[in-house]
Amino acid sequence: MSALLEQSKLRPGHFIVARQLATLAGTISLPGPDRFIHLQFRRFAGCPVCDMHLRSIARRHDEIASAGILEVAVFHSSAEELRPFTQELPFEIVADPEKKLYREFGVEASPRALLDPRAWLPILSGVLRSLGRILQGRQPVASLQAEGGKLGLPADFLINSDGQILACKYGAYIYDQWSVDDLLAEAKRV
Repeated sequence: MSALLEQSKLRPGHFIVARQLATLAGTISLPGPDRFIHLQFRRFAGCPVCDMHLRSIARRHDEIASAGILEVAVFHSSAEELRPFTQELPFEIVADPEKKLYREFGVEASPRALLDPRAWLPILSGVLRSLGRILQGRQPVASLQAEGGKLGLPADFLINSDGQILACKYGAYIYDQWSVDDLLAEAKRV
């Protein structure tokens, strides 16, 4: 990794710029005024691996909310592209097709997202899961020309109400992100 890319990455202790984020449901304040925010960067609308991960977050959403965490997922797709894939998700979704937040938070794309051998089983599992949902009529088919490309890497940030990054993780491959247990442990640790 180049020194320039490494310098653009945020670290625990850094503060973010306060702003309002447009979500598919309205707007939210970042940072949140009275709770932690888990800001996670995903890939494109219909990404099978992202979908598999987000469903695991959705299953434990009540537990996350009870820990004082607002869940926010960012995609590099338009709101129009995202809506058919995120209707069942019980948390905030942000469309960032121009990748402004990705650049600000130092979240990158790389061929290693798909080429790392640790990614292959999650890719296969995600594709098979999505195929089953498509055949059942529960999910549309994702575009072959994903907005923002298909080589995005995941990233997770836990941000307090002052805008300070308490913990973060930049993924090395497509399925290298915090689990719910990881997120809850980070929130308890701070």
